[in-house]
Amino acid sequence: MNFELLIPGYYIRRGSTLERSLLVKFMQRTYQDLFPTQDFAHLARTVEQYLSKDTPLWWVDFLGESTSPPTPPSPIACLWVGNAIDQVTGNRHAHIFLLYVVPEHRRRGIGTALMRYVENWAMQRGDRQIGLQVFQSNQAALNLYNQLGYQTQSLWMLKQLDRQ
Repeated sequence: MNFELLIPGYYIRRGSTLERSLLVKFMQRTYQDLFPTQDFAHLARTVEQYLSKDTPLWWVDFLGESTSPPTPPSPIACLWVGNAIDQVTGNRHAHIFLLYVVPEHRRRGIGTALMRYVENWAMQRGDRQIGLQVFQSNQAALNLYNQLGYQTQSLWMLKQLDRQ
């Protein structure tokens, strides 16, 4: 495995399409943080449909004072990125599907470091912007993205339909 220092004590490594079940677990944790009573078994279908060699996945492992990676790796954060087309300009750009840091490792700069990492990755491949979706109720994530210069471009609106 190819490890790279993300911030002191934390290493980032490229994930694999073979890590579907781990990605599903991280996605479920993400949504359960916000909607604790919901069942998110359906997220496995999302991962099955979208995880590919064209949608890179990165894991962050906590090494603490150690200089060698844990065996087996035990990720504490995840970043999964796809592609989108800007409907105004027609340009392809990175779209963040998932950014998750386990609660015990939050507020240590990992989310910020991951966002900077993916911004550099996107610039290296020629992207001029990055998109993401965030729940309006996720104030911590909104604060992070605002601090990093992200701005609201559109609003996704939903209406619940009554079944009669």
